[in-house]
Amino acid sequence: MDKKSMKGWLYLLPAILFLGFFLVYPLIDVFIYSFEEGYNSASQTYYGVGLYNYAYVLRDPYFLQAVKNTFILVIITVPVSTGLALLISVGLSSIKPLRNLYQTVYFLPYVTNTLAVGLVFMILFKQTPYTDGLVNLILGWFGAGPVDFIDGPYWAKMFVLCFYTVWVVMPFKILILTSALASVNQSYYNAAKVDGTSRLRVFTKISLPMISPTVFYLIITGFIGAFKAYSDAVALFGANLNAAGMNTIVGYVYDMLYGDSGGYPSFASAAAIILFAIVLTITCINLLVSRKHVHYE
Repeated sequence: MDKKSMKGWLYLLPAILFLGFFLVYPLIDVFIYSFEEGYNSASQTYYGVGLYNYAYVLRDPYFLQAVKNTFILVIITVPVSTGLALLISVGLSSIKPLRNLYQTVYFLPYVTNTLAVGLVFMILFKQTPYTDGLVNLILGWFGAGPVDFIDGPYWAKMFVLCFYTVWVVMPFKILILTSALASVNQSYYNAAKVDGTSRLRVFTKISLPMISPTVFYLIITGFIGAFKAYSDAVALFGANLNAAGMNTIVGYVYDMLYGDSGGYPSFASAAAIILFAIVLTITCINLLVSRKHVHYE
């Protein structure tokens, strides 16, 4: 190894050590725990090695409910938030007066505390002895009956969770997409303007292909973030998500470690590895799809 390569590796060494200690080692440790049956964290003992932990988790109705909730959340929130963010970003890029003010307003939910936003949503949707909530008040104007969005039917609670998640993640996507649109070479737009190209065609043939790497990045990170959802559900439905039927995979892992059913690190590890496998599989599928639909300059 020459002196130049050695210098480069020395620059990378702190990052490699950091990632190895806080990412690679815990992942290997969790993978080992997932096969140790009856692992006791206090005594550091277990009574067998096998696939029992995976079999138990995959049969656990609470885990299956968490998987269902997580997949619904991912399927709905990722495309909706990305699509809305793209539309708003195009609109912001098309105006000049007060553009910075609008960008700041759209970004505010991202820097606001998650639990604080959750409390606001509870005020909007939750029924109390004194009021049915602002949303039910609006529904009443159209002749619709009040709906208990927080403690009521499953579809109502899932609607609030998806709405809340989209609201929280969309500002970051708007900021990134607005920056990406601003970086597109203006000569393409000038040429399209000379040819009299419609705005829709300009968007589909110039803007979208040029920012497709950014859109792909947001989709990938959106999938990963949605699969890790937990605090959003807690902010809306409280800590006992199993009772509300709104737990997520990350929430299930937390419950197995520290919740009311806690003290089962082997089951938590197995659930975490299953989540890792799901996210890895979907990420690989997205990478394969991106080869045909993402255009790099």
